[in-house]
Amino acid sequence: MARRGQSKAGTRRTAAPRNQRRVRDRDRDDVVSVLARTVREVEAAAERGPVSPSVRAKFQVVALMLREEHARVRADESLSEARRAERLKRLDGIATILAKTAVRDPALLGLLSEDAVVPDAVRSRKQELLRAVGIEPVPDEVAPPEPAPAPAVPENRVVPQSVISRQLANPFLAPDFSAPRPSAPRPRRLAGWELLGPLLSSFERASGGASACMTLPAPSSLRAPGGLELMPHQAEVVAAAASGHRTFLLADEPGLGKTAQALLAAEAADAYPLLVVVPNVVKTNWAREAGRWTPHRAATVIHGNGETIDAFADIVVVNYEVLDRHVGWIGDFGFRGMVVDEAHFIKNKTSQRSQHVLELSERIRARTGRPLLMALTGTPLINDIEDFRAIWQFLGWIDESGPLAELTDALEETGLTPADPGFYPAARRSVVDLGIVRRRKVDVAADIPARRIADLPVELDDKAGRSIRAAERELARRLVKRYESALAARESHDVVEGIDHDLVRRVARWELKEASTTQDGENVFSMMRRIGRAKAGPAADYAAQLARSAGKVVFFAKHVDVMDAAEETFTKLGIRFSSIRGDQTPATRQKHVDAFVNDPDVAVAVCSLTAAGVGLNLQVASNVVLAELSWTDAEQTQAIDRSHRIGQTEPVTAWRIIAAQTIDARVAELIDSKAGLAARALDGSGDEISSSADVQHEALVALLTDALTTSS
Repeated sequence: MARRGQSKAGTRRTAAPRNQRRVRDRDRDDVVSVLARTVREVEAAAERGPVSPSVRAKFQVVALMLREEHARVRADESLSEARRAERLKRLDGIATILAKTAVRDPALLGLLSEDAVVPDAVRSRKQELLRAVGIEPVPDEVAPPEPAPAPAVPENRVVPQSVISRQLANPFLAPDFSAPRPSAPRPRRLAGWELLGPLLSSFERASGGASACMTLPAPSSLRAPGGLELMPHQAEVVAAAASGHRTFLLADEPGLGKTAQALLAAEAADAYPLLVVVPNVVKTNWAREAGRWTPHRAATVIHGNGETIDAFADIVVVNYEVLDRHVGWIGDFGFRGMVVDEAHFIKNKTSQRSQHVLELSERIRARTGRPLLMALTGTPLINDIEDFRAIWQFLGWIDESGPLAELTDALEETGLTPADPGFYPAARRSVVDLGIVRRRKVDVAADIPARRIADLPVELDDKAGRSIRAAERELARRLVKRYESALAARESHDVVEGIDHDLVRRVARWELKEASTTQDGENVFSMMRRIGRAKAGPAADYAAQLARSAGKVVFFAKHVDVMDAAEETFTKLGIRFSSIRGDQTPATRQKHVDAFVNDPDVAVAVCSLTAAGVGLNLQVASNVVLAELSWTDAEQTQAIDRSHRIGQTEPVTAWRIIAAQTIDARVAELIDSKAGLAARALDGSGDEISSSADVQHEALVALLTDALTTSS
């Protein structure tokens, strides 16, 4: 009996603290309820018009109590993780309302600052609220510490008002800077080896069907949150993100729905807020796609200085061109995911856009535990294998000097060094497993109809054509003169029998360098532009014939004056068209895209090859006219794939208009000969790998060689 009594007494002794905790929890729940009710009152008052001093006092009381309660919940060790998360979620909801209300009235913004002056009336109201829920207030400090001076903002950078409101809502909307602590370094067998070169070389050596795609899990569902249906290859990437994978070079061929994959991967990884960096031409479309695939997530687009953005949105879309103005606050915002669309735009690491993207990636990785990082590009290799460097660095696989920890660990596990023959396929596999995803249309979207490229030679027999051929002959004569001068300056023992092809290549390089830095005289760039203008009329005529007989046509040109000439021809022929150019505002550009897609009477989309060659969905047309040639196969492919993509129901034909008997025909041949780069490195093709950066150089080499052969 005594033991039973002791047992009951013991039970009562342990129950008392538990009951006290329940009382404290109930009191704290009452505090949150009071704050929620009060902030709604303030919000309603702000919506009606300018706030009164009484409403401002309420607003500041909520801000003070919310900050204190947020800090208390984080520090309370008696709370379970689930209970803490539930309370923080409620507090964050109140904080969001508070900060959004502050945007309506600039007078309220200052009250969110930690160093804001707290009047006695506000202190008294705060104490009354605490006592009303059974909590005895702790006396406030009389003299708050002096605030630290705000850091200076660089002259060319801005911080939008909406962002300031969100920042002032801290610390109860503080970003999640929970990056893992670096582990202690381990002895490295590969220490001292230069690894970046061999890693890149491992992709150059790829052949025999060694495609570049990580192992992806089978999807559990093909349904998206927006009620849409995914294709299996899209759902595999979403499943990989759901299983914990966090870095992707999504290099699917153009037209396989990379935008949807990225948005749904962010949803699966809960990578919000999400930053999306895109070319200007597609940023409005990205917001539309976000509304389509993740309709429950708010998306906002940064235009100019960002006066209209919603800093409380889940998805923030910014274009490369204005990133320099916003890189400061973006880096401190607390993004948990970052998507870079058309990631080949950052291939030049010395460019400002590349440096900003890499800076943001580094800041996000340093502050956030395992962020979602995705590089999207159907053409990751345009010039040569070095194009991988910036993308790999963005993803956190390498830095300037070599592979980072995760890739180094994978290379260590191979047990090989670059001196071993088996190192290169093993190294390539190690990189691929970090997150390279490459699927071809023929493999995963067999229902997309075939495409073909057909060349249409045109004879330029008019005055413009004669002038172009004369200019080409003059350029050849100048190259020959340079070659002969260089040959004459050589020592006698350096003379080569016949044509010195090494010297030919050097002369072509000199010419190209000079053409890139001066506008004087005729050069390969000005000649291609003149040829484009001469082809504009015939190309537009052919596009008009296609539009009348086969339906909608996408017409691509590289230069504005070629687009202008083509549009004049369409107007004379009574063909309605949309014009999609780089100098348009996003709203205007989208208006023209919508007109072409939705209006049956708009027969032609006249598109800039550089501005409209990426990111647009123009699959209502199955005929594409390329009035001017690109310098790369990748750019040409991107343009054609605006029509040849998911949703296309007809075979796609790209009609290349080639000026016969001019350098234009030679350039077309060179572009085709250099189309094997991505196929070799990513698709395991046995085609010879080569750089496409020097098509201009090769064209000049051919022009000079032909001239020397003719004159000899």
